[in-house]
Amino acid sequence: MPPTSMGHCLTTLPSLRDALDVVSGKWKLLILVALATGHQRFRDIERSVPGISSKVLAKELKDLEQHQLIQRTVQEGPPVLVTYEVLPYADTLDPVIFALREWGLNHRRKIMGAGSEA
Repeated sequence: MPPTSMGHCLTTLPSLRDALDVVSGKWKLLILVALATGHQRFRDIERSVPGISSKVLAKELKDLEQHQLIQRTVQEGPPVLVTYEVLPYADTLDPVIFALREWGLNHRRKIMGAGSEA
């Protein structure tokens, strides 16, 4: 990173903190990717994100909804059907997701060697 002025740092840090508040943790971006690839129901999302618990998924979905990245729709039943969908505002995270994916691939190569592209 190039050296920056103290003023630039003071204006960058709050914006960076805001962004991290929205996408923090290891699950939010994975959930957004799962939703963007067609998983709309709670159990489908849960199955598509290995290792996430129901409790954590419910909390993260609420957070994503509060940040206006996803929408929860309840269709009265019986049975009651709850679906989730990515809102257009979430598309603004695409460059972040792709950049993190690329960085992760490069980091994996650096740490584990050239043949580890899983």
